[in-house]
Amino acid sequence: MQIGLVALMSAKVQRSVLLKIKTLLREARASGIPVIYIQHHGAKGHPLETHTKGWEIHPSLKPADGEPVIRKQESDSFFETTLQHELEKRGIKQLVIAGGMTEYCVDTTCRRATSLGYDVTLASDAHLTRDNGILTAANIIAHHNFVLDEFGAGNHVIRAKPTDQIVF
Repeated sequence: MQIGLVALMSAKVQRSVLLKIKTLLREARASGIPVIYIQHHGAKGHPLETHTKGWEIHPSLKPADGEPVIRKQESDSFFETTLQHELEKRGIKQLVIAGGMTEYCVDTTCRRATSLGYDVTLASDAHLTRDNGILTAANIIAHHNFVLDEFGAGNHVIRAKPTDQIVF
């Protein structure tokens, strides 16, 4: 959740999703569950242009000391990044995914994770997008929660659950 991404969203979506992600972070940390951040490196002129204000992680969701920040350039958080190595190093087999944007990074990373052997819980109320001229943000999010819930590869599956049903 980078400043430039959050700024593209409606104030209502910003408040709701930031609060849900803060809850997930607090509960994961309290349970000793590792938290790994993904930071998109955007090209010049992109809302997430590298080393600009928009590129920075939203101040309300800053990483705690020692939490890795993995930088990526594509929607797939595993593509040409160290994410899989970080997960393997920690023995992690199940992921809870939140963030943005729903139809790009969230969708792609959830699907790729199952094909790499991870079970995924998609925090259904803790990912965001914006209206796109065809669908509203709410429609896009609802559609992806529906489509991704029970999506799987082999024995690994995505489960979409609201934040208050996710137990660490």
